[in-house]
This record gives sequence, structure tokens and C-alpha cells, in this order.
Amino acid sequence: VQLVESGGGLVDAGGSLRLSCLASGFSFVDYGMSWVRQTPSKTIERVSSISALGTLTTYDDSVKGRFTVSRDNNLNAVYLQMDRMESDDTAVYYCAKLQGGSDAAPEDLRGQGIGVIVSS
Repeated sequence: VQLVESGGGLVDAGGSLRLSCLASGFSFVDYGMSWVRQTPSKTIERVSSISALGTLTTYDDSVKGRFTVSRDNNLNAVYLQMDRMESDDTAVYYCAKLQGGSDAAPEDLRGQGIGVIVSS
């Protein structure tokens, strides 16, 4: 089972980035997925989640209206479009597999993480 994130980097405040996560080794269509971030202060936050079929999504209040999660079950991929980025979005972002199809299920696996730095 493997999750591989890409798309991170340095962006100016107000800018956009799109994170991608490619999954392998499990039946992707059966599981919800999340994006989780660890801030420089080591706080871990579940930023967003999406159900197995992509019909339900949830967002942390801090990113609601700015971030959009989506998935392509044909490509075994989940994405996080991040717009109007703020310095508080600076973190290591992890793609996470959830334990079931719900977007509210707990995680059971994370990728290696990818860094995002928002410069103000």
C-alpha cells in the first residue's frame, strides 16, 4: 500500500497550489481519503476529507471556501486545490487513506508528506 504526494512548493500569499496523491496497493474506490497537515509548531490538522465515491466532502474551518478536495477513481488519485493561500497554510501536507468509505472515518495510512511554504 502506497500513497505518493506531489505538487508542493513555495507560493506567495494569495496564490494557488494543487496537491496530488497517487494511491496504489488497495481498492481505492472503496475508501475515503483525507489531506492532513502538520504545521511548523507540530500541530496536526485534518484539512479536508472526501468519501469513497466523492459525493461527500468536509473541510476544516480554516480552509473552507479556499481549498477544494476532489478525486479521480479511474486514476487512483486525490487532489487538493489550494487557493487564496495564507501564511498559516505553511505545513507539511499528507495524503491519508481512511479506514472506510466515509469521509469521517479515521486514518490508517499516510503518505510521506510534501512541504508547502506560503511566503508573505
